Formats: sequence, C-alpha cells, structure tokens
Amino acid sequence: MDDVDAAVAQISRNMVTSGDWVTPRADGVAFLEKPAMFYWPMAVFFKIFGIHDWAARVPFALSAMGLACLTAAFGIWAFGRKAGFYAGLCIATCVGLFLFTRIVIPDVTLTLTIALAMWAFLRALDEEEPHPRLWAFLLAASMGVGVLLKSLVGAVFPVAVAVIYLFFTKQFFSARTWTRLRPISGFLIAMLIAAPWHVLAAIRNPPYFSLSFHSGPGEYHGFLWFYFINEQVLRFLNLRYPRDYNTVPRIWFWLFHFLWLFPWSVYFPVIAKLSYKPLDRAGKTRMLALCWVGFILIFFTFSTTQEYYSMPCYPALALLLGSAMAMGGNWIRRGTLTLAGIVACAGLACITIFFLVRNVPAPGDISSALGHHPSAYTLSLGHMMDLTFDSFAYLRFPLVIAAIAFLGGGLGIVLAKGSKSFLVAALMMVVFFHAARLAMVVFDPFLSSRTLAEALLRSPGGRLVVDRNYWTWSSVTFYANRDALILNGRIFNLEYGSYAPGAPDVFIDDTRFKNMWLAPQRCYLVAYRARLPQFEALVGQEHLDIVASGGGKVLLTNHSLEGAGPMRGIPDLSATAKIALAMPLADRREF
Repeated sequence: MDDVDAAVAQISRNMVTSGDWVTPRADGVAFLEKPAMFYWPMAVFFKIFGIHDWAARVPFALSAMGLACLTAAFGIWAFGRKAGFYAGLCIATCVGLFLFTRIVIPDVTLTLTIALAMWAFLRALDEEEPHPRLWAFLLAASMGVGVLLKSLVGAVFPVAVAVIYLFFTKQFFSARTWTRLRPISGFLIAMLIAAPWHVLAAIRNPPYFSLSFHSGPGEYHGFLWFYFINEQVLRFLNLRYPRDYNTVPRIWFWLFHFLWLFPWSVYFPVIAKLSYKPLDRAGKTRMLALCWVGFILIFFTFSTTQEYYSMPCYPALALLLGSAMAMGGNWIRRGTLTLAGIVACAGLACITIFFLVRNVPAPGDISSALGHHPSAYTLSLGHMMDLTFDSFAYLRFPLVIAAIAFLGGGLGIVLAKGSKSFLVAALMMVVFFHAARLAMVVFDPFLSSRTLAEALLRSPGGRLVVDRNYWTWSSVTFYANRDALILNGRIFNLEYGSYAPGAPDVFIDDTRFKNMWLAPQRCYLVAYRARLPQFEALVGQEHLDIVASGGGKVLLTNHSLEGAGPMRGIPDLSATAKIALAMPLADRREF
C-alpha cells in the first residue's frame, strides 16, 4: 500500500542496495524518525528471498505469531494451561492485532519485546525460579531490542511498569529484589545492544549536540536532536515539527479498546472480579498486568496518540481475560450471551446492507464511490471516514462472508457448551478476518498505486515526478524501483532530512517542473485525478497525456505514447515488473 507500507519497504531495500545499514533513507533523503532495527528484519528477508512485497511483511507476521505464543506461555506459567491457552487465543484473534498488522509498523514487534520483558521481570523475582540471572539478562536484552525498535518507550514502559509494581507489592526497597534483577549488569547489556547504532547514527549525521527546544522549517540540528528532543520530548508535548500527525480524542482512545480486544472485550467486567493480591504467582501476574495496562493508557492519555499506540498493553489485557475465562461463572456466561447477541446483530446488519446495495452499480474500482476526508488521514484509520453507502456495492462478497461468520458464530456460541463457545468465537473471527482481507483486496486500487507502477514499467524510460507528498506515492517508487523528484513536497516526513548537509536535490517547485515538463526529455508524473486542472493551467492540456489511471490517481507523461490513455487496473505484476522490482537502483537507472 501507499504511505508507510511501501515507504518503509523501500527504505529497507535502500539499505540492501546501498550497503548503508545505519542511516535510513527515502528517495536519498535521511529519514531519522525511526531506529534502524525497524528496517533491518525486512532488509534481511530481502537479502534472503529477494525484493518482494510479501517478504517485507514476513518479520511482522512472525512477530504476531510469536506474540500469541509468548502470551500463551506467560499465561500457562502464571495461571495454568487452560488460562494460558485462552490468553493466547484472545490476542491471536482480537480485532486490534489483526487490524494493526495489516500495515508495516514496528508496534507488534515492540509489543513482543515488552511482553517478554515483563515475563522475564516476574521470572527473575519468582522464588521458585532456578535461573533468575538468566531471566534478568533476558529482561535487559528485551529492553535493548525495544529501544532499537521504537526508541525510549522500549525501555521506559517496562521500567515504569516494573517500578510501579515493586512499589505496590512493597518490594522496591528490598535488597533481594535488586540482587535478583541485577540492574547494573542489565543496564550494560541493554546499552551493548542499543548504543552502537545510536553512536554510529550520531557520527554519520552531525552536528552531535543541540539542546534547542525549538523545532521549525529550515532547521537542522543533526540526528541526536531530532531523534531524542523532537521525536520524544516535543512529540509527547505535541510541539513536534513537522506536524504530520494527529491525536485520537481521549475518550475514544479509551473506549476503542472494546473494539480492539473484540470479541473478548465482552468479558472486561469479569476482570474487576479477579483477585489482585500478590500472594501467589497468579495474583502477582494479575497485579503486574494491572500496572502494565494502567501505565500505558495513562501515559498516552497525556500524550499525542494514534489508535495503535496502546498495542503494548494488549498482552496484559489478554492475560487478565484468559485468567477470567478459565474461572468461568455467571459473569462469563452473561458475557458469552452478550457476544452472541452482538455478532447476531452484526450479521443481520451485513445482510441488510447486502440487499440494499445488491442492485447498485459498481463501475470501475471502489475509489469512485468513496468520499474524501484528507483532514482525517493523519490518523491511522482515517480512510475509514471515506466509506459511503454506495461503496458497499463493491464489497458484496466480503459482506456475505462476514454475515456467514457472524450469524454462524452467534448460533454456535449459543449452542456450544461451556468453554467450547470460546473456540467457536475464535473460529468466527478467523472467518471474519478472511472477509476483511477480501475487502482489502477490493480497496487495493485506492490504497495502492501498484497499477501505475506497472504502467510505468511498460513505458519508455523517463524521469519520475511525484506530486507533493512522497509517502502518498511510495508504492510507485517501490514497485517501479525508481527514485523520484518531489513536486512541492518539502513537507512532512522528509522535510527535516532535506536540510541536512549533502541532502540530494529532489525537491522541485512549479517553475522547475514546468521547465522539465516542456523540455524534450520524457518525464512522468503521478498525481490525483482531481489535480489535473492545476497541471493543465501550469503546462497546458496539450502537454498532458494520461498513461494509466486507477483509484482516483493518474500517471501522466509530457510526450505522447502509442496507445496512451486511461487504463483500468492490472491485478498482478508482469514479469517485466518483477524483474525491475528485484534490480538495485544503481543497475536499473532509466529502465
């Protein structure tokens, strides 16, 4: 997909082709927002399997599976086999984990490291643990890896949760606690893992030190300032520049967890009835989970936040849910009946929508039926606002599958006895996730510009220009394997790196674009179809030829091509595209 998906994959490819595994670069511009370990797993899989879109997703798929297995193992250790199995089932089949692993972001891997750190913390303190030193070192290593994945939160979250837990359990001032946790050697281990990349990145991206708390256009203070002051302190205070993000309203940030942990969130009321007295392993784990959830939610209540920022607390909620589900009781039965009613209503809603849109025309692709709300796109799920009633005409088959999942699931949940209802609910979610995947395929022309990249690869060589935001057209540069000039796009993610000494001259204005476009050399431009009138006024309609179109986007060229005109969309990349996709930029040039 466009935006972060393809941009991150392209940055990872650049590491492979350039040999520079220290400074992430997009379109040749230093991109210093995220630590390098975010990109390293993708780059490694590119080295092993070649440059493919699916290879970029493998590390995150493995992280999701690892997180489910780790949560189950944690639950088994703390509560027993049944509760551990339910905990793993909760996190493996909840809406949040599925939804926020459709995009390439490091949060699922970060959540894995935090969950491992929390388990290692309890294991190191456990009186029956024969190898506390090993678990203390694993705790430190997990935090070191977490820092390499998403900066300071990878260590701040586990440390803060641990400190709060130790205070509540009156262990903070105990000498035994610190003897078993080994904080000094642990700190050295974490630094050994996290520090080398930070030092190298600072050396390669000077200046080294700046204590300025002002962030604005045209300013460049090096890697350390941007990475720690701008991205950590100023972002938390909502003062970061550039302002390319938004924040979820606080009330919705909290309430959305009923959706993110669905279907298991129907058992949230039962969590309140659990015992949190740290008298045994189960009680200590529940107390830790409570501190874990509470700190993360409160932390982001006072910070800017996206919908998925709270993912690191999902394992804690899953552990509490698994413990409650294993205990059973009237509240669990009431929750199960509530779930059956909710999914039955959802199934009826899907059937109703299907019949209402069964005769609605669905020409072209779904983009023609969607609304446009650019102000919402700074949120990770902002495109959900674009859905209109007519757009469901393109989603008839996914609606049928979703209806089958919900109605069949609701009936099965009612008929199943005891814990079998949990298995029915999990199976229901698997089928629903398949329906969601089919819906994403329908959205592909809107969310991705792959068809434009395909058309570009079939066309004669020429210089590529993207309109405004590089991220918006990142799938073009990934699939076509080309760097691009960016028209009026010195904004958002790449702005800071564009002011670094030696940054490539890839940002152009209207004057430079017009001179290029009217020159004899061939150029290509990708832009939204709605922007055509502006380009016609700038260079003249006679100098704009549409090479391909789809998803409300167009690929234009300045010199006519034989057979040029609107194209509807190409479902799969051709052999030519696949060859170009695997070629390094240095070898490809004007392919």
